[in-house]
Amino acid sequence: MLNRLKNIEKHYLDLEQQIAMPETASDLQRLQVLAKERASIENLVTKYRQYVAISKSLEEAKTMLNEESDEDMITLTKQEIDNLEPQLEQLFQELRVALLPKDSNDDRDIIMEIRAGAGGDEAGLFAADLFRMYSRYAQSKGWEIDIVNLNESGIGAIKEIVFEVKGKGAFSRLKYEMGVHRVQRVPATESSGRIHTSTATVAVLPQADEVEVSINPDDLKIDIFHSGGAGGQNVNKVATAVRITHFPTGIVTICQDERSQLRNKLKAMSVLRARLLDLEQRKQDAAITKQRRSQVGTGDRAEKIRTYNFPQDRLSDHRINLSLRNLPRILEGNLDELINSLTAEDQSKQLEAQLT
Repeated sequence: MLNRLKNIEKHYLDLEQQIAMPETASDLQRLQVLAKERASIENLVTKYRQYVAISKSLEEAKTMLNEESDEDMITLTKQEIDNLEPQLEQLFQELRVALLPKDSNDDRDIIMEIRAGAGGDEAGLFAADLFRMYSRYAQSKGWEIDIVNLNESGIGAIKEIVFEVKGKGAFSRLKYEMGVHRVQRVPATESSGRIHTSTATVAVLPQADEVEVSINPDDLKIDIFHSGGAGGQNVNKVATAVRITHFPTGIVTICQDERSQLRNKLKAMSVLRARLLDLEQRKQDAAITKQRRSQVGTGDRAEKIRTYNFPQDRLSDHRINLSLRNLPRILEGNLDELINSLTAEDQSKQLEAQLT
């Protein structure tokens, strides 16, 4: 591992030399490529240099301890060693994690889809709660939420919502949310106080660039229709909603949130590309190693990943046997503790897979 880190540092120094060349400064495109590559490994190189410096200090302290005869100096040297050893171990573990293969989708914007499952109106209300939770989490991260399509009922329930989340690290943080979410609570409409169990499904799709997904225009059927729901007189008078059907896969995407037909078409195409990319990646995932398939966040939508138990004020993530209290706070978008735990478990399994 240390040899690999040494080579990365050497490559970092080489990049710095290339960036400093006069001919690079006159080539803006090359300069941007080199600067981006340098930035991608800068934190890793910084940690490695810290590791090397602490290793050297620790080695010097141990040498001094063997040669020292003064009791006071021996005591101070032992204290320094006791202080440096845990720092070195912490950096070693951080470097191991930093060297794990990076998910190629982590830096992408995403499209999220939430659909009410079993449970009637209560499932729709739960879907609305999930959307609000993710919206507030996105807001706390400075990300942008943009609704693509919304199908709701008159009681504040959501049958289905498709929305974009744009911001650095959106996929890396929210990819573990894909799956079936279950809620156990007494619905507001339940007069007898009986606890109901309902579900909602969450999908998280990395957005695809046009060059990544080839779509033959002849494979598409594009329908224009009048939007439903809120939106003012415009949606009633002008047909702006767009429905795109992809014949080879049967995928249908709809966008009716914008007043512009063109904007709706662009959004619907964006969702279609994301679903096609997701379909292709699922095919690839089916062929890779058993360790990878068993990791947290594989995204099997038939898998019940989490239960929100209101009577016990407890969230349980079944993939990592994690229980958290204070559901109201979590549903207000305070998800970092949960997502950090899922990320740590994923990294732990990847490290185990490397060792075996």
